Amino acid sequence: MRIAIDARELSGKSTGVGRYLAQILTAWGELPRAAAHEYVLCSPEPIMVPGTLRASVVTAPGRRTLWEQRALPRLAAGSDVLFAPGYSGPLRSPVPMVITIHDVSFAAHPEWFSWREGVRRRWVTRMSARRAAKIITVSDFSKREIVRHLGVPQSRIEVIYSGLTIVAPALPAAREPLVLYVGSLFNRRHIPELIEGFTRVAGQYPDVRLELVGDNRTRPVIDVDALIARSAARDRIRARSYVPDDQLASLYARASAFAFLSDYEGFAMTPLEALGAGMPVVLLDTEVAREIYGPAATYVEDADPARIATALARVLFDQPERNRLIDAAAPQLERYSWRECAQRTLQVLLSCARS
Repeated sequence: MRIAIDARELSGKSTGVGRYLAQILTAWGELPRAAAHEYVLCSPEPIMVPGTLRASVVTAPGRRTLWEQRALPRLAAGSDVLFAPGYSGPLRSPVPMVITIHDVSFAAHPEWFSWREGVRRRWVTRMSARRAAKIITVSDFSKREIVRHLGVPQSRIEVIYSGLTIVAPALPAAREPLVLYVGSLFNRRHIPELIEGFTRVAGQYPDVRLELVGDNRTRPVIDVDALIARSAARDRIRARSYVPDDQLASLYARASAFAFLSDYEGFAMTPLEALGAGMPVVLLDTEVAREIYGPAATYVEDADPARIATALARVLFDQPERNRLIDAAAPQLERYSWRECAQRTLQVLLSCARS
């Protein structure tokens, strides 16, 4: 089969969708069955092919939705199936299309998006879902949300869990009293409350630090730098929009706790990476968090800074609690394999390809 892939998210800084696609492509390069097929990566600009996958890259200039709707169909023409891993695809695809919808936050919570961006996302994703031969999503929670908000029959949705990416440093490092957050900064992830909760912990423990890593994509915009400047622990909080992979691996190896207080996710990969790095995680108590992380996390009932502070102190300094979480992580992590994700994704694509 000739499989065309919307690979635009592989260019520039790595995003959630880009990392998801890169891991699948890397796993395909290691699967004997996958080697029998031809892969065509479609992008607005030249990109590197991840791993050892044998693939060609075809390009046509363009931006965002306009590129998706005009250029991508031309690039995918002649293929047997098109894989669109980032929520939407061309509404007039010349070949059968499979899309991955990671979550529908833009439909479930339109208040989190600008009017223009919300309308664009809801319309394009809904129409793409209707035209797709099959939809892949990353959790049972997201499947229920897609059915509810996009009106897609359950029979057209396949749940395939994402895998675990091991973020390993070049050299082992000792754990430090460091709380880590990694991911884009969204309003739903309660960054102000995390900063306030950490500030309370810092008032009791003078050595603790907080690292925030991720682009500020809040709307309405939250001035994170101003929040840090007003904190009594300002000298122990650092926010960076991006760090290279080697520095990120070092942070995962040195941090003692990971905080990710999100109201709404489809899966959330960075807390899983933290678990894989041997770090306890603190999560908001949501339906999807319980599905993915089960007993391997400390949960807070809501984003109250006092509750956040209590949870952070427990995972940082309560050794029995740390041991419990680390022991619970191993069987939970066994559920998540990029190889399994890639195999099942390929099966869906082949089942939808034109004969």
